[in-house]
Amino acid sequence: MTPTNCRKTREIRAVVFDWRGTLVSELDPKGWVAEALRRAGRSSDRDAVTEVLAAIHTPELKQRLQSPHGNTSTERHRETFYGVFEDANLDSEVADALWDIDSDPSYNHFADDTASTFDALRANDCKIGILSNIHFDIRPLFAEAGLLDRVETFVMSFQCGLQKPDPRIFLRALTDLGTSAEETLMVGDRPSRDGAAVDVGMRTLLVPTLRDPRDCRLDLVTAAVRPVEQPELAGSAAH
Repeated sequence: MTPTNCRKTREIRAVVFDWRGTLVSELDPKGWVAEALRRAGRSSDRDAVTEVLAAIHTPELKQRLQSPHGNTSTERHRETFYGVFEDANLDSEVADALWDIDSDPSYNHFADDTASTFDALRANDCKIGILSNIHFDIRPLFAEAGLLDRVETFVMSFQCGLQKPDPRIFLRALTDLGTSAEETLMVGDRPSRDGAAVDVGMRTLLVPTLRDPRDCRLDLVTAAVRPVEQPELAGSAAH
């Protein structure tokens, strides 16, 4: 017998986006190292890139680069990265170039469908929030792209001293938006970080990491929040 006491899913009233890798493109590790080597005036061929990646991606050092506290302040982020570079025996020029590129938003380009997606969400009365593990202020980049006035809140890890997957940072976004977890959708590209939103009850949509801004996939978001007619459950009129 089909159950008739299921709770109806609440309508989505807000969408929280991750920034890097979701709304903007992100260099992959090979691209990051290759660009750093070029900046430092070094060979950036495959062997050179592989050598640097092998040095900084030992299991212990890679874990430190992905520290759950590495983006809770600009100072801690810098300390974490430079500590890894030193232990990997990178020279100062390469280390500086790696840090500079990680901190340079000119390498992060908004997906071509960002503005249209934001407009569609707002037309559907959805609030928009940005939740990012980041060590610098990304609001000027939204202003340059003409997107700042479409966003209700920015929750940035370096400002609040918390970072994903800590559930408290998701709760901070919900408080800022004034919406409940049930009526808020989290959109990101990393299961281990953005996916943790489910732990506070947020519906969550994971998309592949954006490498090319022409890879339009944010239609998945608008499809997820579009009102859908709920079919009548079988047997609902049987009693």
